[in-house]
Amino acid sequence: MAACLSPTLPHQPIHRRCCWTPKLSSSSTSTYYRCPHRRISGASFSAISARASAAAATQGLDADDIRHPLDKQNTSLLKAIPGLNDIGKALLGPVSEQVMVLQNIGSSVLVSENQLPELHQLMIEAAQILNIDSPDLYVRQNPVPNAYTLAINGKKPFVVVHTSLVELLTRKELQAVLAHELGHLKCDHGVWLTFANILTVGAYTVPGLGMVAGYLEEQLFRWLRAAELTCDRAALVVVQDPKVVISVLMKLAGGCPSLANQLNVDAFLEQARSYDKASSNPVGWYIRNAQTRELSHPLPVMRAREVDEWSRSQEYRALSRKMFQ
Repeated sequence: MAACLSPTLPHQPIHRRCCWTPKLSSSSTSTYYRCPHRRISGASFSAISARASAAAATQGLDADDIRHPLDKQNTSLLKAIPGLNDIGKALLGPVSEQVMVLQNIGSSVLVSENQLPELHQLMIEAAQILNIDSPDLYVRQNPVPNAYTLAINGKKPFVVVHTSLVELLTRKELQAVLAHELGHLKCDHGVWLTFANILTVGAYTVPGLGMVAGYLEEQLFRWLRAAELTCDRAALVVVQDPKVVISVLMKLAGGCPSLANQLNVDAFLEQARSYDKASSNPVGWYIRNAQTRELSHPLPVMRAREVDEWSRSQEYRALSRKMFQ
């Protein structure tokens, strides 16, 4: 991972909201994972369904209940950029929207009660807990473990999950991923993500806007990293186990199915603490900022630490009591 202080234009647009994998603003390679499919027992489904029903019976979850402070701060900064909305409306037209929709659903499998019903059930339950309408869910053949959300104005949003991610994770971990994606919709990230992507890429092609595109991209990437922390909280609210969410991050950082039974969440958290210690001095702080400045996601160890800390907070405990009485 090259440390660079000046932002560069992504080779590919980021309207596919990558939920877990940290991505540089240049293209990168990923490992192809394969493992046996895991089925969910009837007892497991019953337990999750009971949890979802209990959540639905309580007062609805509000987006601000899970929104990370940095998400709030950076969203306000993004909205304060003069002319941002006008530029975005000029670039986000019906043709580009249609291209996105057809590109993402033309070669995928739509999940339903009659098609991959286990995944459908996981999505329905997660949406009930987060108190939002369930989006469409698609499974797409792709060797890069990933999932993303696409929200188009006036159309039903949908989530796409790659087959390699389904194979890599347990079903409970997969539900954490789905909940993470739902977090983008819960907090109205979806349209902003599509808007931000087209704005950043399109700004370079519009005469007179190229000079500000780099500044906009830097602001957008800062916002994207903060939004991911919010969605990790949504994942924790659904699965109610920080080790499940952290296990997903650990597997995507350096796990594979053949080593899954040897992975240790506590050791990964200790690794996160060692990273904080190593970057606590001025030189480490400078390198850390250079390392993350061009990432659309925070580093996995930083996300793991954030999930662990929030799971121990009074704020999270109060929210859990509110939802699961």
